Amino acid sequence: MNGRRGALRRLGAAAAWGGIGGIVGIGGLGLHGIARAAGPERRPWPPRAPLPPPLVLPLLDGGRWALAESRGKLVVANFWATWCEPCRAELPSLELLAARHEAQGLQVVTINFRETEGTLRRFLAQMPIGLPLARDVDGAAAKAWDVRLFPTTFVFGRDGRPLFSVRGEADWGAEPARGWIAAALS
Repeated sequence: MNGRRGALRRLGAAAAWGGIGGIVGIGGLGLHGIARAAGPERRPWPPRAPLPPPLVLPLLDGGRWALAESRGKLVVANFWATWCEPCRAELPSLELLAARHEAQGLQVVTINFRETEGTLRRFLAQMPIGLPLARDVDGAAAKAWDVRLFPTTFVFGRDGRPLFSVRGEADWGAEPARGWIAAALS
């Protein structure tokens, strides 16, 4: 992980890619458009809600990422896409979040929605990120987890169960997101 310095350098790259606040929506799995939002929307996970299939996804650089293998850690899983301006703007704050709380057992993983390896490599050449990059190649994970807007982030407790989701771009180093993570880590 490149830490705070690397993430701060990438803030400029996020702006160069057009990082502005908002939410990108998809209907079914087709693009709907961009909706501006006042801020991120936190949604608690319903206590008796059935769980979607486990998250097990290939990593861009080989291997796989499985949520079940992260038990004992607080996991922040962010669904995003390179064409999503708010997603690009959010990535540096996710990197800072990971660097700030790694010692407390926090893991941040990014889950890219249906983009080719070539598209991702071109994006990373322009805006490198130091977080694990999992690929939702066919969109099945996004569909199973009812991701309808980008970015959407799920926070999983140390037991692997979802605590809450966040729809829309969040600054993970500022309130209210900072407080959400602090409470989940305690």
